Amino acid sequence: MGKNEFLTPKAIANRIKAKGLQKLKWYCQMCQKQCRDENGFKCHCLSEGHQRQMQVFGDNPDRFIDGFSEEFEEQFMEHLKRSHRTTRVAATVVWNEYIANRHHIHMNSTKWATLTEFVKYLGREGKCKVDETPKGWFITFIDREPETLLREGLKNKRERAELADEERHDRALAEQIERASKNFKPEQVQPEQEKRELQKQDGEKIGFALGSSGPKIKPRGEGLPPLHNDGSTVRPQKTSVFAEDEENDDAINPAKKAKKVLIGKESKGDVLAQIMRESEQGKERVNRKDYWLCKDLVVKVMSRNLADYYKQKGVVQRVIGKYVGEIEMLDSKHVLKVDQEELETVIPQIGGVVRIVNGAYRGSNARLLSIDTSKFAASVRIENGAFDGRIITADYEDICKIVS
Repeated sequence: MGKNEFLTPKAIANRIKAKGLQKLKWYCQMCQKQCRDENGFKCHCLSEGHQRQMQVFGDNPDRFIDGFSEEFEEQFMEHLKRSHRTTRVAATVVWNEYIANRHHIHMNSTKWATLTEFVKYLGREGKCKVDETPKGWFITFIDREPETLLREGLKNKRERAELADEERHDRALAEQIERASKNFKPEQVQPEQEKRELQKQDGEKIGFALGSSGPKIKPRGEGLPPLHNDGSTVRPQKTSVFAEDEENDDAINPAKKAKKVLIGKESKGDVLAQIMRESEQGKERVNRKDYWLCKDLVVKVMSRNLADYYKQKGVVQRVIGKYVGEIEMLDSKHVLKVDQEELETVIPQIGGVVRIVNGAYRGSNARLLSIDTSKFAASVRIENGAFDGRIITADYEDICKIVS
């Protein structure tokens, strides 16, 4: 029997020691061999097989590094998709789960030196949503499967249909308000009766006209009401003493009557204003989203990680998954994929055209009228749709310059 046969205690002990993870600096990716200590790794590097592999690597190193990088990225993204498909997770957690397999592609054989560089690469390519926190880097997988894209398309179609229905409803409501305003006449307003305190003068008698179920028996004589042909008494129509006093006041003081009509007008205007406010509040709840990117916007890059493009402007060419934009820089014409959290809206000069990207009038084009720097808000006039000509006030982050 040989010295270290398969079933010898020494061979079994060696296999037990080789289980699990070993130190990365003693791993050879070209030979896919893990050494247990420095002496073993040194002996491996001097071996003839390793020398042949390194000679092959020296002939074309870029091809091997690119190949290892593609395999590493593919395996990492496959693990992320299977384990954390819809959750936001720390990059270190995914990394520790990935390297649990001792036969994984090691990062020291790829073009990325650290995990941070690899995470930034995923964010730039739009493969993950990346954000940096005091606790480290966090990533969220962006699903691009055909079924997911189909479901997303159906959802967007349904949202557009709901917005169209909401716009038709708002247009019909605006037409009703306009018709009501045209058909409204001051004479049709019934002024509310003014409440007055009943006062009695000295020696004055106050009488009340009360209805009676039975006929009154009075002696016939002067001052009696006339009789019908059948001999029945013609009863005069009785009114309230308060109504008579009110008519007399209106006849004596015309200014008071005009004031009541004006109050009726104001109450009607208040009702219309209340209806419009409720309509805008409803649109605000429906159209306020956590994403605002859309095509043709002029945006500013605010990510310090992209030092070459920091505070430079670009145009959104297309939107990827609602939150990531493909930006063409205005100066260098380079195309970047940037998350909306690292972008900022651009406010044009007075008179420029903007798009309302969030809020009640989301999706409408407007013209900038004035800017209030103290409140970080701007006054704009809508120039398309059912609300053409309406002037509103919007925050800076709710409007953005568009390419002409």
